[in-house]
Amino acid sequence: MLSFITSFLPTSYLPGWLTLDTSPLDCLLQGLVGACGISVLCSLMRVHLFLEESRSDKNEDTSSQRTPSHQRRTKTGLLERLQFIFVTGILTVVGSRVASLVVLEFCLRAVSGRITAGAESGKFLQQLLVQSQFSLGCAFSCGLHFLHEGASQRWLCLLLAAALSWFLAKQASLLLHHVMALYKLHSSQRYCGICISLLKSGRSLLPMLCRAMIITFTVAVVAAISTINKHFLSATEALRFWTPLTICYTLLVVYMQEDQHRLPGSQAVLNAVVVRLGGLMVLMLTVGRWADVLHILMCFLGEASCLIPTMDLLDAASSQDEEDYTDHTKRHRRRRPQAQEKEHQR
Repeated sequence: MLSFITSFLPTSYLPGWLTLDTSPLDCLLQGLVGACGISVLCSLMRVHLFLEESRSDKNEDTSSQRTPSHQRRTKTGLLERLQFIFVTGILTVVGSRVASLVVLEFCLRAVSGRITAGAESGKFLQQLLVQSQFSLGCAFSCGLHFLHEGASQRWLCLLLAAALSWFLAKQASLLLHHVMALYKLHSSQRYCGICISLLKSGRSLLPMLCRAMIITFTVAVVAAISTINKHFLSATEALRFWTPLTICYTLLVVYMQEDQHRLPGSQAVLNAVVVRLGGLMVLMLTVGRWADVLHILMCFLGEASCLIPTMDLLDAASSQDEEDYTDHTKRHRRRRPQAQEKEHQR
């Protein structure tokens, strides 16, 4: 944050750790792209959960008696805009080095959690997508910083990327509002192309999101490793950094997986954020700079601004998993008497 503010001042009288790597306009455009990516992810996750709950309501014939849990949102348009501006500001002032650390930490946690998820892999994927919001913004930020490094017209490239991401975020928001208001009517009457497409291929929305996230974080991991390694003068210093990072976060992932089984979903997620970023802060106090510590404190605010308004998505993902298990049990109980009757008839 200090580096962003002091970048407007003459740098000859400032220490090196207070200066900004790129111009304020570049940082702002990178933060805007990251915030738009978070907005697209949230909108499509809400569409996915709405479609899943609509299918379950249709199977149970109780659509008129139950309201989807993630529709009960308290955010108004003004609050959504304020949150978007705040997240953009956080991603703007967080440096590429700390953004790279957040990306690497998330990827390590995602891979370890996916291996240990087992039978709860579907529930884990949905919750992981919701928890990845701020990490996704950091992935876009450090990825763009790496891809456009050294470009002669860097600001123009970032401006085009920001315009495209803004357009996609707007279209995803319009799709969400359309589905929330008119999906049930249009899917029953079958005269809306958007709703008919979602009715036929809506189940592919979550796999599509997962593939997009894998591609995004794969590029971001390459960018993060390249960015971090530039700050070390020798292989010994790099080993001092990567060894505690890998060991500590492997242990933290195991602890957080056990914690999620003992606590409610939202409380476990908030505890995980504190533990993860607290571990990063301890690591930066050991091998980092004071600017990194300040940026990690900003990451606390960024994670909170992304997770607190979307706690309903976490609850909806958990309840959806429980409902799927209940429906599967009921169908299994119904099939058992039918199979016994067929055996008696034989």
